[in-house]
Amino acid sequence: MRYYVLACDFDNTLASHGRVEEKVIAALEQVRNSGRKLILVTGRELSDLIRLFPHLNLFDRVVVENGALLYRPATHEEKTLGEPPNSEFIELLRQRGVSPLGVGHVIVATREPYEKIALEAIRDLGLELQVIFNKGAVMILPSGLNKATGLIAALNELNLSSHNVVGIGDAENDH
Repeated sequence: MRYYVLACDFDNTLASHGRVEEKVIAALEQVRNSGRKLILVTGRELSDLIRLFPHLNLFDRVVVENGALLYRPATHEEKTLGEPPNSEFIELLRQRGVSPLGVGHVIVATREPYEKIALEAIRDLGLELQVIFNKGAVMILPSGLNKATGLIAALNELNLSSHNVVGIGDAENDH
């Protein structure tokens, strides 16, 4: 067996409109019962994901905030993989009318067309941040953090190689 891990995106991959069908849950259980590991990798914030999907215990690890936070469903432990958002940056975005504005443990999220305001605020404050796009979503993270780095952190905890992973996603940030 070469592939020991199935890494899946949530929105428009496992879920449709935030809902996961029973046949998808059954398929995940089948993969898990085969002795393979499951890792969920999503741009969503953890609290939102827990509210939407009560079956996180199917997964060995959950990577949220587009790679910035690692969650261990079996123990409910969280591990941040980056620095928390800069408070001046958040306040500046609010002052400049960015809405919606989500602030996670590490991620700052909004929607297009607010990426221009976000980029200006990053420049004005001299911050080392990157902007990641995903079907109209705008995710702002510390440079170098993304779904791939979050997946690698999860794999390291499970003592597995990226050569043993099959990944499934639907958007730019899943590449």
